[in-house]
Amino acid sequence: MPKQIPCLWFDGRAEEAAQYYTSVFPNSSIDQVTRYGPDMPVPEGTAMTVSFTLDGQAYVGLNGGPQFPFTEAISFQVHCADQDEVDHYWAHLTAGGEEGQCGWLRDRFGVSWQVIPVELFTLLSDPDTGRAQRATEAMLQMRRIVVAELREAADRVPA
Repeated sequence: MPKQIPCLWFDGRAEEAAQYYTSVFPNSSIDQVTRYGPDMPVPEGTAMTVSFTLDGQAYVGLNGGPQFPFTEAISFQVHCADQDEVDHYWAHLTAGGEEGQCGWLRDRFGVSWQVIPVELFTLLSDPDTGRAQRATEAMLQMRRIVVAELREAADRVPA
């Protein structure tokens, strides 16, 4: 299958976003920046595209203008091994952004992310449907996902 690279349309902040994201995710880099030349609709030297890699996943940021703002219809999932990872990504990606429900957030650039502990998938698909339901109900009350609270809810004995 051909390689798929998400292209994110920014309104003048693609280079800033790439710099920020590469500071948050390990094993990341800015790989290439192309710049607008003279007689273009933006100042000469402004980044047109920024190719960057976040922990092995390639992305492109495009400074295309204000026509197409980000929405929650597209989001990026960050699968976290444990609570420390959840807390790291949640803190960094919500800085200057806004928290949402169930592990969703919008960062300072308007990009939507889902910061999810991998244990959430295990709890929500537990063969004991009661445990799965209790974990789901707990998750629906959260903003940042807290693994210990999910486990506690799943293990709660019904009255």
